[in-house]
Amino acid sequence: MKCIHVIACLMFLCGFHQIRAAEAFSTSKGKVVVTPINHATMVVEWDGKTIYVDPVGQPDWYKRFPKPDVVLLTHVHGDHYREAVLKVVCRAASTQLVAPPALAGVLGGDLKSKTISLGNGASTDKLGFKLEAVASYNTTPPRKRFHPKGQGNGYVLNLGGKRIYISGDTEGTPEMLALKNIDVAFLCMNLPYTMDVTAAANAVKVFKPKVVYPYHSRGQDTAKFKILVGSAAEVRLRNWYK
Repeated sequence: MKCIHVIACLMFLCGFHQIRAAEAFSTSKGKVVVTPINHATMVVEWDGKTIYVDPVGQPDWYKRFPKPDVVLLTHVHGDHYREAVLKVVCRAASTQLVAPPALAGVLGGDLKSKTISLGNGASTDKLGFKLEAVASYNTTPPRKRFHPKGQGNGYVLNLGGKRIYISGDTEGTPEMLALKNIDVAFLCMNLPYTMDVTAAANAVKVFKPKVVYPYHSRGQDTAKFKILVGSAAEVRLRNWYK
């Protein structure tokens, strides 16, 4: 098992990456297309806009996509934020970044100058769509050190009448459970850093997204998650790691 983990890490660092199938959803302004990249990273394309979420890994991973109009950053941890990658993929002067204040404050000058600092619970309409920041943090005492309250954001993207929730690193917080009318959710689940599949399934049963994708789920039994969710939502399992 340790050998497999080492090989996976080497593949990640050396830039190995398999192109994954995109997921498409209809909206009032055409399709929104979501392409899983790896772990917590995805690319969203809609209405002529390209949105990168937590772009890390290797810059070559993103060559098949247009330059981003928007880059969403959830928090400062290295599997979500790599300034060296951002400097490459965000070269276009028009690229707009969004980050929680704790991350916006550590960005380098060129990146900071085009970053909207969006605190938990805030929203913005400056991106060509409405974006809502949802607090992401740990609630279980032994895990609070990983993601303290106020450090990170999840996001709800309002795209042509569809509401897409990307959780970032979090447990089932009151802010998550209070979400309404979520069409598609990308929900993290991995111990010890976020929550287990049982807690994630329980959260789904409360905020009731129509479709949910487990992501940020390395080593977790996502098949069990699907069973636990049952009829509360449509669970779509995709491989984010090969």
